Amino acid sequence: MTPLVTAAVLLAAVTHACWNALAHKITDKLAGFALISGGGLLIGLALAPFAAFPAAAAWPYLLGSAVIHIAYYALLMRSFRLGDFGQAYPIARGTAPLVVTVLAALLADEVPDGRAAAGIALACAGLTGVALWGLRGHRPDWAAIGVALATGLTIAAYTVVDGLGVRASGSSLGYVAWLMAVQGAVLPGYALWRWRGGTAAVLRPFAVLGLAGAALSVAAYALVLWAQTRAALAPIAALRESSVIVGAAIGAVFFKERFGMPRIAAAGLLVVGIGLMLHAG
Repeated sequence: MTPLVTAAVLLAAVTHACWNALAHKITDKLAGFALISGGGLLIGLALAPFAAFPAAAAWPYLLGSAVIHIAYYALLMRSFRLGDFGQAYPIARGTAPLVVTVLAALLADEVPDGRAAAGIALACAGLTGVALWGLRGHRPDWAAIGVALATGLTIAAYTVVDGLGVRASGSSLGYVAWLMAVQGAVLPGYALWRWRGGTAAVLRPFAVLGLAGAALSVAAYALVLWAQTRAALAPIAALRESSVIVGAAIGAVFFKERFGMPRIAAAGLLVVGIGLMLHAG
């Protein structure tokens, strides 16, 4: 993985943690995700005229990813309702890298070498440590954990589907623009149907946070899709999920959730794992 790709994925990790924190802060989850999804739709439509139209071979992946993303949003909303941000976010994000590694080996013939595999394993151990520290001193909320794990599986699924799709598209910008346009209509459409004449009144208090979250969401995923055209899927997935460290820090600073020495140790494991991945090959 080149330094430029690494920097892009790390920037995506930070922006991803930030938009998830904004989504968690919005008390009405449907309003928040309708704004984030609808904002993505508007950004996608604005970008589409300036990017090449995705090749025909990419559209089955793009449409499949849109369906998976809708399931992801629904599960993410549910996990944020059930769990603390510092618990739900790390579990959801930390589940994905190992699943992506297996799927990439099976579907994209990307089998990591020994050093990369060790790096992915250490990174996942660090991610798991951050997630488990979120359970300290509490009886596990199995419903919240289950939904967060299911969220992680959807993340792994769309990561691999989009990795294959963006490579077939001929244009990473065109792919992300049309992906946002296709998937972005569903949640706002449901919100309009549910609230009917009162939609504007419901959305207005959260508009600034929601639209800021939309911009960060599109930027984060555009960076990842671009990186997936230039490096293997599994290391990108593991590196991208370093966002859980940012998420844990946001949880500590803004949501008053403890960080603690165990999370610092887990972050150290993650850094070592990232170092191995970057020097693999």
